[in-house]
Amino acid sequence: MTALEVSDLSFRFGTKEALDCVSFRVDQGQFCALLGPNGAGKSTLFALLTRLFVAREGRISVMGRDLHANPRAALAQMGVVFQQPTLDLDLSVARNLAYFGALHGLSRREAALRGAEVLDRLDMAERAHEKTRALNGGHRRRLEIARALMHRPRLLLLDEPTVGLDARARAAITAHVHDLARADGIAVLWATHLVDEVAPADTVLILHRGQMVQSGKAADLAPEGQLGPHFMALTEEAA
Repeated sequence: MTALEVSDLSFRFGTKEALDCVSFRVDQGQFCALLGPNGAGKSTLFALLTRLFVAREGRISVMGRDLHANPRAALAQMGVVFQQPTLDLDLSVARNLAYFGALHGLSRREAALRGAEVLDRLDMAERAHEKTRALNGGHRRRLEIARALMHRPRLLLLDEPTVGLDARARAAITAHVHDLARADGIAVLWATHLVDEVAPADTVLILHRGQMVQSGKAADLAPEGQLGPHFMALTEEAA
């Protein structure tokens, strides 16, 4: 089933064209890497998908629900990890999850059960009662992913989720999210400019200057595993 479908999406800031007729789809269980250099339009796209901005041109559908016509139902199907951290550092790991669960209408008991479940899923169970401030950058990012999973979304959006992390933490988080797509059937849209976060079996969308310049399986776009040079050459040609 299609989890996310974007059709002919355009957006402008004044006279500046931020997105130009962008179309793509992400199916359940699919890890889709939105690959683009800085300034490509990735964050604008995420703002439209989460209704921080409202699109006047094009259509966005989440699990068959039109985001413009039925925003509450569409947004309820997605979990989001933004580029900038949004955790309450003075709360414990478990309290951050409980607070988010309450915002989604979960009872205290249900929020506690789901919190334990998602922390275990992300190898964070032993840190449940630690202050969030005490966590390193990698574990804070895992907590943000756990929080995004509390209401059991079918679509997970992550905007540059590994910014500022070291190579080991980036690899661990990327592996966790790939596993969520594969094992739990969650559709993932992972925005990045780092090609080493993309696996050969992943679907890749290459966005440059607001346009979708290429899409397909990573292994098909770069058969010899040279996605980095291919990406650089493609975006330079499109410049």
